[in-house]
Amino acid sequence: MKEPEISVGIVNAQEIHFTLNGYFFAKGEMVKGEQCVTFSEGGILWNDNLYRELTFTPQEEQNSFSLYNVTIGINLHWERQETQVFSGTLKLVVEEEKIVAINILPVEDYLTSVISSEMSANSSLELLKAHAVVSRSWLFAQMEKRKAMTGKDEGFFSFIKTKEEYIRWYDREDHTIFDVCADDHCQRYQGITKASNETVMEAVKATRGRILMHGKKVCDARFSKCCGGATEEFGYCWEDKQYPYLSAIRDADKEENLPLPDLTKEDEAEHWIRKAPKSFCDTHDKKILSQILNNYDQETTDFYRWKVRYTQEELAELIRTNTKTDYGEIIDLIPVQRGTSGRICKLKIVGTLKTLTIGKEMEIRRTLSDSHLFSSAFVVDKGNLVNGVPQWFLLSGAGWGHGVGLCQIGAAVMGEKGYSYEEILLHYYKGADIRKFY
Repeated sequence: MKEPEISVGIVNAQEIHFTLNGYFFAKGEMVKGEQCVTFSEGGILWNDNLYRELTFTPQEEQNSFSLYNVTIGINLHWERQETQVFSGTLKLVVEEEKIVAINILPVEDYLTSVISSEMSANSSLELLKAHAVVSRSWLFAQMEKRKAMTGKDEGFFSFIKTKEEYIRWYDREDHTIFDVCADDHCQRYQGITKASNETVMEAVKATRGRILMHGKKVCDARFSKCCGGATEEFGYCWEDKQYPYLSAIRDADKEENLPLPDLTKEDEAEHWIRKAPKSFCDTHDKKILSQILNNYDQETTDFYRWKVRYTQEELAELIRTNTKTDYGEIIDLIPVQRGTSGRICKLKIVGTLKTLTIGKEMEIRRTLSDSHLFSSAFVVDKGNLVNGVPQWFLLSGAGWGHGVGLCQIGAAVMGEKGYSYEEILLHYYKGADIRKFY
């Protein structure tokens, strides 16, 4: 098939400022330079005219546009705004009383930026090749899913709510008018703001059109920063589906022949998290970490094993703010169910005023942090009791992210050890095939 184009949601706001760096065609005229659009009366106000949507098409391939105040790291501890530059077409549409800026461009151009944005251009060539195939596969899986969801009412997220439980999972719930977003919620994409070097371009070119498949289906090739030594299964993080290629694996050399403990059991999970067994992603090698972690990610130092301590007041206020519910003083945090990596997918919060079991992993991470906990793979220690109420809670955890699919830091270590990109991919996606899609 022919290389397709992709639509990427970049920013949404009541007013958007941008600069056309070269001539673009829009509404029958050639325009360039600084522009401003404003949401007004249900439409887009531009040059004193109101439109339902606007499309700016570059008249030369090298033309670009700059978007101002683009938020990156949304809801993460390092969230910030940047001016970013993009190639391709700029489309502006209205959704929920805001203007959404969408970038339309060829898939391979998008991937070149994603690989540069997700990790350092100094990464090993095999790691970059592996990530190109993963990112391409994930992208096509999401495009297929969006197409299948068109016209249906169920949306992209779901929750189960009873008196005893609130189980919610987040999976592209807001992406109905474009294929993917530009932030970590999907794949970090920063246009040509992230300059790619020859190695990134070589990796994308060498794997052009190649994707992971299982049977006749494109693999939903998820990835996260650090699995913590064991990868998670899809169903413990999102909808209750199982994919054979996203099975639990131990992130270590096969030669060491180390079996993965049953981390769904509480005693095994606690031993695993507290002991920190040897894994690919257990590294403090700055050269390797710099391949994955950009400057703002490097502000995070401990992630393979980490600790977070809260006073009673801090934890109670976090939970009250994040759930908009007053649990009173927090008596206990009890793991009800864990996934195959030891990540908690159901957690019972016991308070003096309310008790509720919450899940899945992202809901737990959002509830117990002012941004996100590194992961939901943690064990809980409680402080001294005053009138039966613990005065502090210590969370000792493992990994960074949901842990499903490729572990980026583990893959970086494998690349340094001389593994090929095919070996890296088939380590994390068991039973998958690498095929040429176009």
